[in-house]
This record gives sequence, C-alpha cells and structure tokens, in this order.
Amino acid sequence: MTEIDTSKPHPARVYDWFLGGKDNYPVDEAVGRRMMSIDGRAKHSAQTNRWFMHRATRWLAGEAGVRQFLDIGTGIPTEPNLHQLAQAAAPDARVVYADNDPIVLAHAAALLRGTPEGITEYIQADARQPGAIIEQAKAVLDFGQPVALSLIALTHFIGDDDGAYELVDELVGALPPGSFLALAQLTGDYDPEAIRRAVDLYGAGGVNLVPRSRAGVSRFFEGLDLVDPGLVPVAEWHPELAVDEVDDGQLVPLYAAVGRKA
Repeated sequence: MTEIDTSKPHPARVYDWFLGGKDNYPVDEAVGRRMMSIDGRAKHSAQTNRWFMHRATRWLAGEAGVRQFLDIGTGIPTEPNLHQLAQAAAPDARVVYADNDPIVLAHAAALLRGTPEGITEYIQADARQPGAIIEQAKAVLDFGQPVALSLIALTHFIGDDDGAYELVDELVGALPPGSFLALAQLTGDYDPEAIRRAVDLYGAGGVNLVPRSRAGVSRFFEGLDLVDPGLVPVAEWHPELAVDEVDDGQLVPLYAAVGRKA
C-alpha cells in the first residue's frame, strides 16, 4: 500500500476534519482551522456539500429510478455513504467508488458494507485518468443501462490546464443515454476575497484549489438537460429532500446541479 504522507494537508482529510471525522492529521486540522479564521462558514460549507450528495442520491435512486452509481473522488467514509443512501431506496443498487488516496483505500472495507441484494465496490484510480476508471467500473456496472456519475467537490481541485472539462466530458461521454451527472463546485461569486485567501492557503500546502463562476460550472453540464431547479446555490437543490439538515441561513459558496444525458 502507498505510504500516507502526513507532512502536507490533503483535501480529503481536511474535509474529514470539517465533518467531525477522526481520519485526519494535525497538518489537516491546522489548515481547517486557518480556513475557519478566513471564512467562518467553511465547516458548514463542507457539511452542506455533503448534504447535497445525500439529497441528490435520494432523488436519483428514488424519483429518477437509477440503479447504478459511479462516485469519483469518494473521500474518507462518513456515514451515511452514497451506497447506503442509494441502497436504502433501492436495495439492488450497484455502487462503484473511485479514489486515489491511500487513506481512502485503508477504509475501503467500511465503504463496501452494502446490502446483500446490491453490489458495492471500490477501485483505486486517479480522477485524471477517466478512461481507466470507466474500464474498471465496467467490471461492476452495466454501461448499457443508466449510471449516475457523482462528482461532488472534485472539480475545484482540477484546473482548466489539467483538463477539468475534458475529463468530465470523457466520463459523461462513456455513459449511456438516461444517465445523470451530479456535481458540486466551489465558487468565488459570493465572497471573492474569502475564496482568494482560501486558494492561497491551499496553494501554500501544495494543493490546487480552483473556484469557478456560475458560467464556468455550467460548462460541465453542456449537452445535458438540467434537472429542476437547475444550477443553483448548493443548499437550494431540492431542499424538500433534506433529512437532519441544519440551515443556518448562510450562503454557501458552492454551486450544484444534476443533469441528464438524453
């Protein structure tokens, strides 16, 4: 197994700290606390992003009737995980998680506890290699049937020069008609100065953070039919599907949407 580097912060571990997890290190907590000093909404933003994944998965497995899910940039397991939500609505749902972080691999066993009727698998792969992800996912998922692709808080760690739009296009292009893309992305539209300072903080730790405007996030959905209510601030996407969420009224600097491939 690849050795875990605890000398530098890692987005998945900082996110884990924000969510109250235990799978992070002092360097990650330090970044999290500095983020909080820059923007007191940071921890709530992370939780709100997670809640969007909950609502989107409930909608996809419920109203949309999707039975196959591909979650890229899985992160450290925090219950309820995507497969638990999908299989609660549809016990026979198939879920494939993909991540390249050794600490996520170390927790793969927790990710794989699903229903007897369904299938839950984990593959270690880099989001920047979409072809390899699709090839491995095909061992579990039937790409002749709709698949829900989940890219939650992933694209803002991939710059335009690193092919963010191209890799999403390649992933969506491999999906059959009737599939969906669920995506949440950081934006500087609401508080540019706080986000600029966050970008600098992550950059000092060697992590590339790429906020995008509404138009920039919309580009990820080109060619897809947006599900109502469209591309919106993350907390405004189907709030009626919320379970155990706490809305403190703050505007979270994330856009989110779900799009359908015709």
